[in-house]
Amino acid sequence: MDTSTGKVVAAITTSVDGYVTGPDDGPRQGLGIGGERLHYWVMGGPWSYEGGHDTDGMQGSDREFFDALTAGLGCGIVGRNMYDAAGAWGGTNPFPGPLVVLTHRTEDQPDPSAGFVFVDGFDAALARARELAAGATVSLGGGADLIRQGLAAGVVDELAISTAPVVLGGGKRLFEGFEDDLDLEVLGTWSSPYATHVRYAVLRT
Repeated sequence: MDTSTGKVVAAITTSVDGYVTGPDDGPRQGLGIGGERLHYWVMGGPWSYEGGHDTDGMQGSDREFFDALTAGLGCGIVGRNMYDAAGAWGGTNPFPGPLVVLTHRTEDQPDPSAGFVFVDGFDAALARARELAAGATVSLGGGADLIRQGLAAGVVDELAISTAPVVLGGGKRLFEGFEDDLDLEVLGTWSSPYATHVRYAVLRT
């Protein structure tokens, strides 16, 4: 890792069968059919798209994991599909620090006051995020394709996977088409009725 920059952490939630969304994910149903169960741990229990949701209900081991993971976060990166599926989080970045959105359609850049920075290309997005983070941690927050790009590029220092106790049977898989051989070291585990969280160091030879 370049000691002049903070670490890069990739974090995502999957089902037991490895899906990060259910089938038919999109702007109206961001996590796909049945996919909202993946994020029960984030919301502190069952929630629905229609009923609204926030993270205030997160508690116990889920909160401990989340707070430890986001401590020292300076900037995040997400893919355009996640940004669109989340409805741009209502038009304002809800996360600590600015949020870089990896997209080919940079002409859609919203007003900077919204907290989003549109960048084309993974390398350029990471460079911009590191600049904005000013030595703090950069988070790769999804979707799956973004995290695969980061792992394939060898820039991810830590991988955090939250596994929800559900089998979705379809959707988008985290490691779909990924063929790299990686060694990981378990840094810590947390468990609740809604998820088992594992933080791994990505080892480099």
